[in-house]
Amino acid sequence: MQIDYYFSPLSPWCYLAGTRLEDLAGRHGAGVRYIPVDPSALFARTGGKMLAERHPSRQDYRLQDLRRTAARENLPLALHPAHFPTNPAPASYAIIAAAKAGGDVGGLVQSFLRACWAEERNIAEDEVIRDLLARHGFDPGLADKGLWTGAEIYERNLEQAVNAGVFGFPFYIVGEEKFWGQDRLADLEQYLSGMK
Repeated sequence: MQIDYYFSPLSPWCYLAGTRLEDLAGRHGAGVRYIPVDPSALFARTGGKMLAERHPSRQDYRLQDLRRTAARENLPLALHPAHFPTNPAPASYAIIAAAKAGGDVGGLVQSFLRACWAEERNIAEDEVIRDLLARHGFDPGLADKGLWTGAEIYERNLEQAVNAGVFGFPFYIVGEEKFWGQDRLADLEQYLSGMK
C-alpha cells in the first residue's frame, strides 16, 4: 500500500501535519512517496490563488486558523516567518535527490518545513539546504549533484499532480482516494484501516 504525498516545503499546513503522516503510515505498513510540487504553478493550473492574491478576509482567517492549529498540535509557529515566501524549488530539488538516494526522506521534509515555520531560516539558501541534508544523513552535495534531474522531476511532479486532481497542500492519495489538508489525516487513517 502506498500513500502519494503531494506537498510544498513552503506550506505551513504541511508543517502543521507534523509527523502524523509517517506515524499512520507506519501503523498501517504503508509506504510514502514524497512528491514536492511548485505551488504557484499548481494554483495557476487548478484555480487557486497565491496568498498575496487572496482577499484580506481570507488572509486574516488563515492567520487565525494557523495559530489555533499550531496550538492544538503543540507546534511552534512563526505566523510571519522572516523568509516567507521564498523559492521552494531548491529545497524541492534536494528532497527529490534525497528520495532517489534513499534514507529518512520524511525527516528531511519535516526539517525543511520546520526550518521555515519555526526556525525562520531561508530554505532556498544553499547553506541551509546542505545543513539539513547532512543532519538527516544525506550527502550535502546532493543539493548540487541532483540539480538538473531534480528540476526535471519537479516539473513532471506538477503534471502528475494536476492529472491526479491535486489542487492544494498537503494532499494525500491512496489509489483513487484523495485527502486534502492536514485536518484529513484521521480520514486517511480510517480509510487505510478499512483496506486491511
